[in-house]
Amino acid sequence: MRDASALQRLRHIGVAATESRALRAAALAEIGRAVPFDACVWLLTDPETSVGMSPLAWVPPSLMPELPRLIRLKYLTPVNRWTALSGAARLDAPETSLVWRELLHAHGVTDVASLAFRDRYGCWAFLDLWRLGGTFTDGELAFLDDVASLLTTHLRRCVAGCFQTEDRGTLEPGPVMLLLDAGLNVLGQTPRTGDYLARLLPDADPQPIPAAAYNVAAQLVAVENGVDAGPALARMHLAGGRWLTMRAARLGPTFDQDAQIAVTLEDSSLPDRTAVFARACGLTARETELLQQLTTGADTRTVATRMFLSENTVQDHLKSIFDKTGTRSRRALLSRAAGTG
Repeated sequence: MRDASALQRLRHIGVAATESRALRAAALAEIGRAVPFDACVWLLTDPETSVGMSPLAWVPPSLMPELPRLIRLKYLTPVNRWTALSGAARLDAPETSLVWRELLHAHGVTDVASLAFRDRYGCWAFLDLWRLGGTFTDGELAFLDDVASLLTTHLRRCVAGCFQTEDRGTLEPGPVMLLLDAGLNVLGQTPRTGDYLARLLPDADPQPIPAAAYNVAAQLVAVENGVDAGPALARMHLAGGRWLTMRAARLGPTFDQDAQIAVTLEDSSLPDRTAVFARACGLTARETELLQQLTTGADTRTVATRMFLSENTVQDHLKSIFDKTGTRSRRALLSRAAGTG
């Protein structure tokens, strides 16, 4: 039976949340009372590419040195992959899961419950709960489905809240790059990379490596192996109104999976920012197109001509965009979307 009181508490957690990490931490504490687990990994994802970033993870200490391998195997495992899930799933046949067969079973994991947080605007996160003994029940999976229904909108709202305009901060220009070997182990980085990583992970060790770097590299490997077709790209919040775009590419001959992988970080371009902003705010396809037109500096008449709409219809769409983004003027809207405040 589903725990109605737990779901009500989760609803309150979602409504009150203003930041995704705090939301996930509070939600995990509540989820654990209804669906006991021994370890977990909860990542935000780029809503368009579904590539993971900003993990909240509690895993056995024995697995920490194998983090690059764990992430690589996760992306190469088609079984219960978050990009294809239509609901919460467990490992009905664990031996068919590459990540379980090659790694997790050796650390005592007996089952994994996987859950994607997805709506019509994109995939916002995925969650894996691990059990070290026993399996997840149908009732527990049904509860997790309810959790996804309750929290997806609030996770998306927290992402929208990251598009501020104040406190952008300053960082020296790049190039900013990490170099990984074929197993995703770090070989080196450019001098400015450390400055960016320190902002992404302010409480980590002196030379932190964000999981997002491993995730985009693992996505590249997944594409090369035909497991997924999405780009090896993730856009993530840095601080204030600043967003970064992380990409992965092979060095050397195409399709040489022994070649090193370069992971680059750069300030998100205007199209990259606008795409995530529009999804996070729940804009329709037409409203997104209008926003993109506005970022070119076009006025109402020009936008109407380009979109084959009347000026009144453009104004109606614009009012809807203001409502969804919490802005009251074009200047405020573009400041948030483009980060020009």
